[in-house]
Amino acid sequence: MSVTIKGIDKGSVADNGKIKAGDKLLSLNGNEIIDVLDYRFYQNNENVIALVEDKNGNAHKYRFKKDEYEELGLLFDTYLMDEQHSCKNKCIFCFIDQLPKGLRPSLYFKDDDSRLSFLFGNYITLTNITEHEIERIIKMHISPINISVHTTNPELRVKMMKNKNAGKVLEIIKRFNDAGIAMNSQLVLCPGYNDGKELEKTLGDLVALENMKCIAAVPVGLTKYRDGLCELEPFNTQTASNVLDIIDKYGDKCLLNYGERRIYASDEFYLLANRKIPEAEYYGDFLQLENGVGLWALLKSEALSALSDIDIITGPKRTISLVTGVAAYKLLRYICDKCQEKYQGLKCNVYAIKNEFFGEKITVSGLITATDIIKQLKNKELGELLLIPASMLRKQRDMFLDSITVDELSSSLSVPVKYTENDGYELVDTILNRGESIG
Repeated sequence: MSVTIKGIDKGSVADNGKIKAGDKLLSLNGNEIIDVLDYRFYQNNENVIALVEDKNGNAHKYRFKKDEYEELGLLFDTYLMDEQHSCKNKCIFCFIDQLPKGLRPSLYFKDDDSRLSFLFGNYITLTNITEHEIERIIKMHISPINISVHTTNPELRVKMMKNKNAGKVLEIIKRFNDAGIAMNSQLVLCPGYNDGKELEKTLGDLVALENMKCIAAVPVGLTKYRDGLCELEPFNTQTASNVLDIIDKYGDKCLLNYGERRIYASDEFYLLANRKIPEAEYYGDFLQLENGVGLWALLKSEALSALSDIDIITGPKRTISLVTGVAAYKLLRYICDKCQEKYQGLKCNVYAIKNEFFGEKITVSGLITATDIIKQLKNKELGELLLIPASMLRKQRDMFLDSITVDELSSSLSVPVKYTENDGYELVDTILNRGESIG
């Protein structure tokens, strides 16, 4: 195996005039280089011997002396240095399988890449991981690894993920645990499948592993595009309450055994169960924000903290509007009311956008499209500014799921549009017009 060198950073350690674009990197200090993890791990040495093959097929050794963590400076075609690994599962709850046709091609790609778990926090299923990758994670002590577990019942996991290798997850997780690899796990719960007694079994298995640092339970998301897919029911008040009771039971055990809860339900479970979402202190270090765990509590805590440091503002009258998903409406309305108490000339409109694009069972802000915003805000009072959560946009912060840009939304509604991250301090400053905000 080898990886092709695209170029060399000018002035870097590897800029010796001998290594050229198009050459192939074979090894560092005798270790074969297959991808970015190998490269990043084996370049961390004060003395590095790079074995490079030139365009004529001749191998050359180059010796470099550098600071231990200094970059060599070799550049490659892609960040991973090879193709991203795709998912081979056919999960009954897969959200991508529930997308309508005609969206951006990138939205239909299912990744299941152990390297992205370490580098960017992506969750992997471990169904297509090789023995080489398992051993490399242990050897390099790559940590943490984020794992989509769903259930530790081998037969049930195979059934839910439709992959014959799915039942091996607990065996692999135990190997990581024994090697001291920190892990976080995600459980997508489907009523009648992996909740109830199956959830108790899964949590019992996972909390027994000292290096399983955090476990998040999220409800299955069901769009209106499920023709031909496995029939699934959404959670209701009672079934969501049952999940929370189990989460509390095992969270209390973790608190006793480890001094931290480790097991958390997503905010959506509390809303479905009509229960109060815990305060920020409950969530520890907020390790599962990407799964919607503690987002509500953190935003509320930060906003109230920001407001506590602000005196009453007397200024010109100001009307602005915020949009959100149905799930977060009450929180945004609460924060805006508190902001209006501080700024006596302020009027905040908060609009909960019903998800007509994916179906009204989808209530989170991150899956709201510009199409629905435009349709539902036409002829509404918007004022001088429309605020949207950054979660509605792709990572470049320029485009919604339906490929409508922020500028196009602004033009359609004839109002400036700004986004704010999930940051209560930034949100309050933007609402109160205190300095420049992101957007």
